[in-house]
Amino acid sequence: MEQPGGRGDEPFAQGRPTAFDPPNTQRTAHEDDTQEQAGERRHEPQFRSRRWPPDGERHGHKSRDPGERGPDRRVSTEPFGSRETGKAASDYDVSLPLHLSVLTPDAVRAALARDSRLLVPVGTCEQHGPHLPLGCDTLIVERLADDLSADFSILRAPTIAYGVNTVTKRPYPGNAAVRRKTLHRWMNDLLGSWEQCGVDAFIILTAHGHDPHQEALSTLRTRRARIFTVDIFALDFTDYLEDPGGPTHGGELDTSLMLHLAPELVRMNLAQDYPLTERQVASYRRGAAGSVPALSPGSVGKPTLASAEKGARLYKMIRDRIATRVLGAVAA
Repeated sequence: MEQPGGRGDEPFAQGRPTAFDPPNTQRTAHEDDTQEQAGERRHEPQFRSRRWPPDGERHGHKSRDPGERGPDRRVSTEPFGSRETGKAASDYDVSLPLHLSVLTPDAVRAALARDSRLLVPVGTCEQHGPHLPLGCDTLIVERLADDLSADFSILRAPTIAYGVNTVTKRPYPGNAAVRRKTLHRWMNDLLGSWEQCGVDAFIILTAHGHDPHQEALSTLRTRRARIFTVDIFALDFTDYLEDPGGPTHGGELDTSLMLHLAPELVRMNLAQDYPLTERQVASYRRGAAGSVPALSPGSVGKPTLASAEKGARLYKMIRDRIATRVLGAVAA
């Protein structure tokens, strides 16, 4: 029997990070309420969603004509009818990502009447080495939320651009973090508001496996709505990477995805490999107990192995896996 508050649905356990490929996704709970991180910020300004260019333009192909519709268009203008035609709010263009922030209340009501699920991308603002932007995690889940929203005609919430950062032993300019309790309370408030508006299921997407961050997102509660927390880096990438056992913080995985999604933001000439010893890997994977080594460039792993071709294969696998194992399993 389905239980409220994000618990107990199979095959995906609500309220916990979705385990695509057990047992690799097992995590150990840690309490870090007193954790204070350098550069931590108490206020979270609104993060503007990145507007992705059409897929054709990104890969050098001819883009669609302005009036032609298609799921690869990333401009969220007039998604629920045009002023020229005077279409009703219910006559929305389902080929576009349904960004909650640009829709009217009537448009949101019409969309929820059709599909009561809501995609919620949660990122971070932290270093991933000298070659990647601070918003690496955020940009990946934003694009994923856009594509899944367009593919399934599901509403997608404004991006939560801050999370519980991985511990660092020295400060990095631009890093901004919140504590686990802060993220947890913030998300509970947001989900409560959206549930009152008619959302029956939340699919939270994140690309940050730090234990306190995951704990904040996997222990959220609602009155009745289901909650599915999806850590996209919990997938088994063994067949897609040359160094599948390495950490994912600014390494081959993150860098390949960014080379595919936003190559203009990646500076491969600055990428530095920083492989960890077995003991360091064990410590790093303990989450709250581990940290990015002080002598590292801010990333760990082997980003020099990354390529756009790998990123394209990785992204397709992530997108397809979530579409079939999460959205396909969560009824509207």
